[in-house]
Amino acid sequence: MTKNKGPGLSIFTLAMLITVAIDSVRNLPATALFGTALIFFFVFSSIVFLIPAALVSAELASGWTDRGGIFHWVRLAFGEKQAFLAIWLQWISNLVWFPTILSFIAGTAAYLIDPTLGQNKYFLVSVILGTFWFLTILNLRGIHTSARFASFCAVTGLIIPIAFIIALAGIWIFTGKPIQIHFTASNMLPTLNNSENWISLTAIMTAFLGMELATVHIKDVRDPQKTFPKALYLSVIIILTTMILGSLAIAIVLPQKDINLVNGVMQAFTNFFAVYHISCVIPIIAVMLLLGSLGGVVSWIISPARGLLQAAQYGFMPEFLRRENKHGVASNLLILQALIVTACCMAFIFMPSINGSYWLLTALNTQVYMLMYIMMFMTGIYLRYKYPNQARSFKVPGKQWGMWLVGILGLIGCAITLVVGFIPPDGINVGTLFHYEMIFCGSIVAMVVPVIFFWMYKSSVAPKLFPTDDFGVETI
Repeated sequence: MTKNKGPGLSIFTLAMLITVAIDSVRNLPATALFGTALIFFFVFSSIVFLIPAALVSAELASGWTDRGGIFHWVRLAFGEKQAFLAIWLQWISNLVWFPTILSFIAGTAAYLIDPTLGQNKYFLVSVILGTFWFLTILNLRGIHTSARFASFCAVTGLIIPIAFIIALAGIWIFTGKPIQIHFTASNMLPTLNNSENWISLTAIMTAFLGMELATVHIKDVRDPQKTFPKALYLSVIIILTTMILGSLAIAIVLPQKDINLVNGVMQAFTNFFAVYHISCVIPIIAVMLLLGSLGGVVSWIISPARGLLQAAQYGFMPEFLRRENKHGVASNLLILQALIVTACCMAFIFMPSINGSYWLLTALNTQVYMLMYIMMFMTGIYLRYKYPNQARSFKVPGKQWGMWLVGILGLIGCAITLVVGFIPPDGINVGTLFHYEMIFCGSIVAMVVPVIFFWMYKSSVAPKLFPTDDFGVETI
């Protein structure tokens, strides 16, 4: 079994690659909308999703180090067609997610020019497309370049700004400034028969997507059997701490009705700085936040595409999409990805509000990605029985019952998110309910149906490139 003890991604670099992909200041305004109730939902979401996803990913990554990622795990458990479906769901869901994080970048950049531009659809689309194509070109230089850039961005543009806004909120409370939320038992424990409270799970679950993402780079990791579990543990701690405290910091200073999903973080910083008479710091913070968001996009551009390349190499896609450049990057696939993202950005033009566009794309991303997670949790359980003697340096505690418990918790979290994802929140203008549901359901179908054509291509056109491959596991 490959251990990759030579030069490769370290625990810290890998943890930063995972953290910057998941943890984002972009998510804070959406979760801040729920006030002190967000503490309950973060804890609940961690129990039924984040921690199960981290545990299952750690076991799968430490057990099969020759190849990593959702495609190879599901292929080993259920076969090639199901594996292609899983990696396709991961990849396509991110194409509709990119405009949301890029809109945050555009909204933050607007503060350096004119804050009112943050509500200008054409400004947003222009910045989104320019940024995404620039980062696509950067990713063409390979994973090591991307990882170094992501690590720098994680520290400079994520950890430092979130620590800063948490500190500002602490000073705000300590000096007796008025706060917009109340830390009472009734506020912190929401009424669960209220659909709006369950809708909040969509925003929080979205903030947790991607825990398994970096495992596709397993051959680039130093001693992956030990490195991946430690990096996952470290990233979970950082993600939970910064997300909960960062969301509360925004909720403390901004009234719920005034929180903007695109530039809510800069709204909060602006309010803090105005009161503390340090508004001159705004441009510096804006640049740091831009760096943090750029680092997150870098991780998401290259990792799902690399997973899809694995599927393409098994004959599910035409030869030109399997081509790699001298840096080992599927260059044609990244360019195709950028073209599709360009089309997805049109949601900002056709939806009645920017917040409505943002929510629609966020909900689509979450719904489709959750289908992939259902397959991942089922894979984790099934592989325990299919390959019981496969060496795993990390195993979910509790033997078979432990894996069943973790898997079922993850499946419950996925099921809840799938149900509530069809319900738009009352406070966001998404047009009529019929208009929203038609676009929402039609988009999900359009995202999933292409899988059938790639299955047909594999069966009728492409050769079976790997007729025998035991994937480095015991023979049964």
